Amino acid sequence: MLVETLAHNAVKFGNREALRFRDYKTQQWTSISWNDFKKIVDRMALSFEMLGLKEADKIALYTQNCPGILISHFAAFYNRAIAVPIYATSSCDEVAFITADSGAKILFAGDQKQYETSLRVLEKVPTIEHLVLLNPTIKLVKGDKTSLYWDDVLAIADNATEADRRAVIESREAAVGDDLAYLIYTSGTTGKPKGVMLTHNNLASQIDIHRKTLPYVTSDDVSLSFLPLSHVFELGWTMVCLSIGARVVLNYNPKVIQDTLKEVHPSCMCSVPRFWEKVYGAVIEKMHHSSIVAKKLMKEAITVGIRRNVVYLAQGRKVPAVLEMRYKTLDKLVLSKVREAIGIDKRTIFPTAGAAVSDNIVAFLRGIDLPIVVGYGLSETTASVSFYKQTGFKIGTIGTPLASVQVKIGENNEILVKGPSVMKGYYNRPEENKEAFTADGYFRTGDAGRITPEGELVLTERLKDLFKTSNGKYIAPQALESLLAEDQMIEQVAVIGDQRKFVTALIVPSYPAVEAYAHKNKIGYHDMTDLLKNPAIVDMFMKSINEIQANMASYEQIKRITLLPKPFTMESGELTNTLKVRRNVVTKNYKKQIDAMYAY
Repeated sequence: MLVETLAHNAVKFGNREALRFRDYKTQQWTSISWNDFKKIVDRMALSFEMLGLKEADKIALYTQNCPGILISHFAAFYNRAIAVPIYATSSCDEVAFITADSGAKILFAGDQKQYETSLRVLEKVPTIEHLVLLNPTIKLVKGDKTSLYWDDVLAIADNATEADRRAVIESREAAVGDDLAYLIYTSGTTGKPKGVMLTHNNLASQIDIHRKTLPYVTSDDVSLSFLPLSHVFELGWTMVCLSIGARVVLNYNPKVIQDTLKEVHPSCMCSVPRFWEKVYGAVIEKMHHSSIVAKKLMKEAITVGIRRNVVYLAQGRKVPAVLEMRYKTLDKLVLSKVREAIGIDKRTIFPTAGAAVSDNIVAFLRGIDLPIVVGYGLSETTASVSFYKQTGFKIGTIGTPLASVQVKIGENNEILVKGPSVMKGYYNRPEENKEAFTADGYFRTGDAGRITPEGELVLTERLKDLFKTSNGKYIAPQALESLLAEDQMIEQVAVIGDQRKFVTALIVPSYPAVEAYAHKNKIGYHDMTDLLKNPAIVDMFMKSINEIQANMASYEQIKRITLLPKPFTMESGELTNTLKVRRNVVTKNYKKQIDAMYAY
């Protein structure tokens, strides 16, 4: 179990680096060894005991990625307490709901904004007894005499009695696999978020099967924690890496990821498709602005790379000698420089999940020798249900189900999952729990798909997102949206059409790209709103969209678009914390623009 990980690895790896992060004050990279990791967790567990944290109590962590998250998690496990991760971007209402619903006793805040938000939360949630500030640069609001800095909480352990120490040891030794480790609150594209109850057994089953399935991930790897640790995908992967002894580098600010990649040179990193869409768009954009010779060489390198890495190596086939020679030349001349520009030169595995990812982008990334591994999972399944095998996978699928889970297709082609990684249930939601499982114990994922003859899963649509036009045709908007994401001119998109005559789309363009196009084509404008209404700009977008959707059925195709002068945001409620579009909110917020697309 997780409570045994630190003691085992401290013995095995000693003073070797376990975690790396930027120091809050100096912003320089610094490390925590396995020995120190264990010592700090031991101290924090004692402090928790002295603060009155008992079995089944909850701690909530409202912060960006930082060592305090993992230290607090393991310290809570020692006390048989439960961790409740909260996205750093969550609003006051969201934090108040999660802390109240979970009954959290301790709330950790990551920076100044989160601290000030947390003070408002304290007024709404009486169960919170302590507010702990992770960042020492946070300035206390005048009159706040109750909040504690991280170092102050650690120092509480210095006055521990033998009885306190014995209490922590007894709690750790009494821990069982069915104890709850986490309450992971779903991002809630519809309705209020629900607390997913994940046990230590859930985590242990995933760690075990990932280590067996991915023997090539070793303690020599460096995993960059880019996604929030409140995301079950990143959290689960990080626990796998820690169990192996791989170094985990914590990225505090997602906006500086490009710089961090070049400083850290990770061999592993979880991400969502949007990250790779941006990488793809940047490479294609640079290629468009290259000389004719450079452009031709780049296209050849990608074509050869796809043939070598996708057609042969990914299928376990021997690469023909001539192809291998040509690839090595083009890799040295072109592809290695592309990877260097991205900041990824050491490459073991780059898992991606959370949304649909374009087949073209997967082939491109594999072609430039970035081992992207597409997978599928949910909070309710402790992340992974399936992912690409090292060889023998097919692009267009979401991989092969893990050996530890059973997967079958139910009514309406819904993907159903059973196994040791499936959640215990939703916290305090008896009615939802009844609906969440079939009579024979399978979890209803809410996603539709099929299983290929080779045993791979194919995801077709999110059943809750599926809508029907007034002509009775079903549309899967995510499939359209993932295709459009390939276009470097498009930043965000929401496909519309429920109970409408045809399909339309709200599009947030890449504003710099649109301005560059306008400048190149001598299109005058006063501001972005004015520019996006220009018929020449709208026609340019529609022409590109029509090329992308040329092979789709007529009723699936987007007929009209509206270009938006401001992006969808989490603050407006239009995006979840995992950057999924809340279609109902977008439809409400842009009702006027949507109605206008159907008015003529």
